[in-house]
Amino acid sequence: MTRRIFVTTALPYANGAFHIGHIMEYIQADIWVRFQRMQGHEVHFVGADDAHGAPIMIAAEKAGKTPQQFVGEIAAGRKKYLDGFHIKFDNWHSTDSPENTELSQDIYKRLKAAGLVYTKPVEQYYDPLKGMFLADRYIKGECPKCGAKDQYGDACEVCSSVYAPTELKNPYSTLSGATPELRTSDHYFFKLSDPKCVAFLKEWLDAPGRLQPQVANKAREWLEGKGDQALGDWDISRDAPYFGIPIPDAPGKYFYVWLDAPIGYLASFKNYCATAGIDFEKFLADQNTEQIHFIGKDIIYFHTLFWPAMLKFAGAPYKAPNHVYVHGFIQLGGEKMSKSRGTGIDPLRYLAIGMNPEWLRYYIAAKLTGGVEDIEFNPDDFLARVNSDLIGKYVNIASRCAGFLIKRFQGQVRLTDRYSDPVLRDLEAASTEIAEFYDSREFGKALRRIMDLADEVNGYIDREKPWELAKKAENSDALLRACSIGLEAFRILTLYLKPVLPQIAITVEKLLNIEPLTWSHVRDGLSPDRLISPYAHLMTRVEEKQLDALFDMPSESKPVPPSTPHPASPAKEEKAASAAASNTIAIDDFAKVDLRIAKITNAEHVEGADKLLKLSLDVGALGARQVFAGIKSAYDPATLIGKLTVVVANLAPRKMKFGLSEGMVLAASGETPGIFLLSPDSGAQPGMKVK
Repeated sequence: MTRRIFVTTALPYANGAFHIGHIMEYIQADIWVRFQRMQGHEVHFVGADDAHGAPIMIAAEKAGKTPQQFVGEIAAGRKKYLDGFHIKFDNWHSTDSPENTELSQDIYKRLKAAGLVYTKPVEQYYDPLKGMFLADRYIKGECPKCGAKDQYGDACEVCSSVYAPTELKNPYSTLSGATPELRTSDHYFFKLSDPKCVAFLKEWLDAPGRLQPQVANKAREWLEGKGDQALGDWDISRDAPYFGIPIPDAPGKYFYVWLDAPIGYLASFKNYCATAGIDFEKFLADQNTEQIHFIGKDIIYFHTLFWPAMLKFAGAPYKAPNHVYVHGFIQLGGEKMSKSRGTGIDPLRYLAIGMNPEWLRYYIAAKLTGGVEDIEFNPDDFLARVNSDLIGKYVNIASRCAGFLIKRFQGQVRLTDRYSDPVLRDLEAASTEIAEFYDSREFGKALRRIMDLADEVNGYIDREKPWELAKKAENSDALLRACSIGLEAFRILTLYLKPVLPQIAITVEKLLNIEPLTWSHVRDGLSPDRLISPYAHLMTRVEEKQLDALFDMPSESKPVPPSTPHPASPAKEEKAASAAASNTIAIDDFAKVDLRIAKITNAEHVEGADKLLKLSLDVGALGARQVFAGIKSAYDPATLIGKLTVVVANLAPRKMKFGLSEGMVLAASGETPGIFLLSPDSGAQPGMKVK
């Protein structure tokens, strides 16, 4: 049966250019969409910029632009990334659009009518100079516990204490420097804790195949939380000034960005439907329509709880997603890629230095599974895999066969009995298995199977030795048959690789003078007496110098080596030396700190805290510990479970707002953005002392 599918990727926040994590997600979704279309299914693939929120409003103000101008300039740069990596969305839109305003307000009204929206007063700090309420990230002051200066409004990065913003000493607004005032405002809440929401979500999460098992399990933990971890209602409003969509019956109130952002999926599709001649509401309401989202593992909370509940209780034509497919992060050297940390790949730099986008598509696909594991970009592995698989195995087949057909037979291909050769039979028989791998997003398995088949084809060519057959005229028929079978095998391999290598597939279709390949063409074969076009080389090899250029940062961004001191005046050098001397400690002082290896057995969000995660630790013989750590901005809790880290085990327990913290985990941070949890080498065990 022909499937009707509506596919989206997570909406990038419109405050910066695409990074390699975006490109990885778009490549994954694009491959899956292309495969489904090759199967003959109806697929609509849309994306959009997430354009609202206070951070964009503030960034635009600093840049001297309106928010619309600010996000418009970001959006204008999207096409070169998408086209550059052959990522083919049917539509790219924005959450700052008439369609999103209409749909967000409609869904809100429906949820309110269903009794799932209520208001309650919330006390917050207010900046009298900026004329706006302040999120915790925009408030700093002195820690009420240790007195450290310039600490944010929810947790101290020095002593790890947790507190309310109102407990800060000498608080100030990071936006204006003004002393904030406490004011009360009515906020609107979506009642996610309502029994009917909980009952629906339990049923939705239990549907076989809807989510990956590990994602479903994590969502159930949140749903079934007890006490402080119980499922909470969702604050869906913000006060003016705010760049967002107005709440229709509440002057001066706007939807919080996380309410209207996922509705942007529907808004982009509605915008597309208007130009494609599709009845938007009828398509959504059709029980056979599948709504599928590809997202990263850092946003599963919203996509597996709030989003399906919102759609369910908004009523027809809206309905909860059929599937939410979650992926991990892309790493370099075991660390999540980050442009700000200097550990990322700049997608535009990749293209600018002449690297083939299909190299990256292939390499990422070869690493991807149907799970949520992180994938590693290893430059040496990238070079070896692309050169071995794509050049040495795949392209090699065409280069070994097509030339003989052009030179000796004027481009003629003759396959009189294509089923008599086991190589072609094996290729055709693999069609169902490879299709199942693609459908389940096991791209790595699909490509390994395809390359195994390519090995078989190369083995066949090695046995037939067309270069030897070409030396004698009496071997003409054998040469024609061997090269024809080789090129037919290459056609089938191209078909299997087409979702990953769309541009190569177009070139091969022109070479073979065939119509665009679909999955049903597996057994069609090259027709007898087919004439092919002159062969041109299909793909070059990766060169080491290209990878060197990719990772070669501009000289001004390179840190100065420790052996080369920064230029400084003698006075500054004396002051630095004095400071260094005053900071030295004796070995006995260091020995007082009991550092232990700890295993993170569980990690959770802390309700009401912008920066904290609650960590459950196994510290070996010292037993279990609970620690609150200000690392929420850097880590998804699900990715921390099972990891080893280092904890200060003899720190006095501290009673905090959210519970007792029994230690401190160690993390690194600096002047550049980012928090990096310390972890020991492999082989370390919980409870071991760090000396």
